[in-house]
Formats: sequence, structure tokens, C-alpha cells
Amino acid sequence: MGKLQMIMVTRFAPSPTGFLHIGGARTALFNWLLARHHGGKFLLRIEDTDRARSTPEAVDAIFKGLKWLGLDWDEEPVFQFSRASRHVELAKQLVASGNAYYCYCTPEELEAMRDEAKASGMSPKYNGMWRDRDSKDAPCNVSPVIRLKAPLDGKTVLNDIVQGTVTVDNAQLDDMVLVRSDGTPTFMLSVVVDDHDMGITHVIRGDDHLTNTFRQIQIYRAFGWDMPEFGHIPLIHGPDGAKLSKRHGALGIESYKDMGFLPEAICNCLLRLGWSHGDDEIISIQQAIEWFSTDNLGKSASRLDFSKLENLNGHYIREADNERLLNCLLEIIGDVSEEKRLRLLKGMNGLKQRSKTLLELRDISTIYTDNFSVPDIEKSSIETLAKTLQKLEIVEDWTEKSLETSLRNLASEIGLSFGKIAQPLRSVLTGKKITPSIFEMLCVFGKEESVLRLKIALNKNAGE
Repeated sequence: MGKLQMIMVTRFAPSPTGFLHIGGARTALFNWLLARHHGGKFLLRIEDTDRARSTPEAVDAIFKGLKWLGLDWDEEPVFQFSRASRHVELAKQLVASGNAYYCYCTPEELEAMRDEAKASGMSPKYNGMWRDRDSKDAPCNVSPVIRLKAPLDGKTVLNDIVQGTVTVDNAQLDDMVLVRSDGTPTFMLSVVVDDHDMGITHVIRGDDHLTNTFRQIQIYRAFGWDMPEFGHIPLIHGPDGAKLSKRHGALGIESYKDMGFLPEAICNCLLRLGWSHGDDEIISIQQAIEWFSTDNLGKSASRLDFSKLENLNGHYIREADNERLLNCLLEIIGDVSEEKRLRLLKGMNGLKQRSKTLLELRDISTIYTDNFSVPDIEKSSIETLAKTLQKLEIVEDWTEKSLETSLRNLASEIGLSFGKIAQPLRSVLTGKKITPSIFEMLCVFGKEESVLRLKIALNKNAGE
């Protein structure tokens, strides 16, 4: 019987201490694409061990943000805190195998170690005081921690998918705490145990985790477990080249949704922040799944360019299904009458051509949702509008092509440029100067409504 082929399993493991930020969304996207490209699994783990800061609201925001982006996961989410007993049990197994030990140092002793290291010009770290001591010597009034018995010399080498070979001297790493004195496991231990138990084969994450990875490698080796392949990607920078922070604007995924961005535009933008496929800028999610490879992950930090994001969003709005855009729009503006809803749907082709965000779409769509308000007409335009009304009243084939022919013929007949007819007509129909084409709007409003608005405007202005 042949050897079974390993299924690729990736994961996204956010801490629910805040909302799903843009950097976390990119990490989720890359891991999701890697799994989907290879026909593997993408799993979700909520690292909620920080009980003071973890909130149900943040967990809900993570779920909603991932669903909005279209990043579905393949199994029930794992909640790290619920597995604490498993983590502690395995730490005790390391003690039994001689790969970890109980440390009974007091807070005062640890502080003295740090001071001594600083005085010697070294980075503060634990000096291995209880590494080889017998627990029989332990003071009775101190609850111990469990520390990893890390290698004292040599190097720990990481063959990183993105960064290449990265090495750290083991002398720089101390015997880290695996279980605290209150009996709770540390983040380092929990991550390794969970990744192992979930069968994670590949981990893509920010390069701010690189130091953590070296420590986690030592835990893997202490257990004798196979390690995932790691890839550490540079963090996202703002337009000014500095690390992306709150001063660069809203960072939560829900904020980008509120600013009127479509999820496919966000995914496309995030994909290009650290990954490339030739010179392609517009990449659909289907293409991304087909093309995604860790070979194309970059080592250099990328800048989030909001103008590029808006241009991408404009592209996806123009490509979007009109019914879907209408539903997105109604989420923003609320319910409208059936008549206005039909107008919006009929006019969506023109509206979306002029919108880079859903908020811009909302603003321009008011031509079809606002109640009719009779505008003031310049006296010089009243005669032109009266002739326009006469021409429109006899149009039988109320189509854009027929309306354009009729109104351009009118312009020739009365010796005016077409703009002299279109602009006052636009003002009467919508009260705005910038709109979709006048012929499109006439079709959306229909003959009866268009003629009625012209008559009302002319009657009001004729009486002034």
C-alpha cells in the first residue's frame, strides 16, 4: 500500500482582544488561499487565554469579518482557553521526560537576576537556577512554574518559507515558562500544543512572531513532534512607510465595510500587500486560489495605498451584479418604496460607473430616492425647457437611443449646443449638476414622471 499523501492544513489564530484588523485579515487570507490552492483545510482558532481582555464582542467581530471577506473555515473553531488542562498535562509530561522542570524562584530572586544581567550589559533573562536542582530543596511557600529545559549551546535554525534560513544562538534564549505558578499554561506552550493537535502543517504569520517561532521550535523538539513549515511575512506599512497604526485611519475590517468597500476589493488589495503574480493588479479570488504560491511571497514591507484601494473598489463595483449592489445600498440607506427600489435597480448601471465606494453610490443614488423638489430655473432656460417638454411629449419610443436622437435634433433645430438643453433638463429632473447621462435618467424616471416634473417646474417658474 502506497504512502498516504499529507493533507495541507493551515490556520488563522487571532486573539479576541480587539476587532479583526487589516493585518490579521491579510494573514487569514494568505493561509486560506494556501489551503484552498492545495485542496487542504483552513482552520480557525480563537486564542482567548487572556481572559481579562478577551470579549465575546471581539470573537463575534472576528467571525463576522472573516465571513464578510468570504474566508470560510473547515471545522468548528477551536477555543484555546478550553484546552488549558491539555496544555498543562503535556507540560507535566515534559517534566517527567526530563525536558522541563519545576522552578521555585521567588519574584525577588527573578528581579535580582534581571538586575545582575543588566549590570553586566546583558539582556535580562532567567539564569537556570532550578534547572538541575532537586525539588526536595524547594521552599514550601512558593508555587512553582514549569520551565522548558532549553539547549544551552548551539543554534536553533529556521528554514523559513519567506525569509530563508534564519539562525539564533541558543545562548540568547532562556528556559521559558510553560506553566505559570497559578497553574495556567503560557501562550508559547498553548500555541505549540494546539498546532500539533490540530494537525497544522503550514503557518503564515507576521514577522513580529519570528522570535516566538524560535522558542516554539524548542518546544516542538522537546516533545519530539514534527513542526509545521513557517513563513513570516513583513508587516503592513501605512502610506508614509511607517508601521500601520491607528493614526493611519480605521483599521478594523468592519470600518472598511462602513467606508463602502466591497470584500473582493479588500481581498485583492491585501493579496497584493506582500504577494505578486507578475504585473497583475486586479486578481479575482478564483484566480488567487489558482495562482497562490508561497514562492511569490515577498520579504519587503508593503504600503497600504488608499487611492489604489479606492480604484480597485471602483473596478469591483462596476463589475458587481446590480441586484447585489442594490442590496448593499439598501443596507446603508434603509428601506425605500417599491417605486424607488425599481428606479435604483434600473439606474444602477449608470450609478455604479460613477462610484468608487458604496458611500459614493449612496450619494449619487439620491437622484432616484429623494422626493422631487421644484428647482429654480434661470429665465434664459425657460423657453428652451418649454421646447424640450414639447419634444419629449411626442416621443413614442421611450428608449435612450430614441431620446438622444430627438433631443439632439432639437438642439440643431433651435441652434443651441446640446449642453444648453441637457443642463437645465438635468437640473429639473434631479436638482443636481453631476449625474448619469440625461437619456439614461429619462428612461429610469419614465415618460410620465419626466414630463410631469418638467410641467411642474415650468408652471412654478412661469408664475414667478
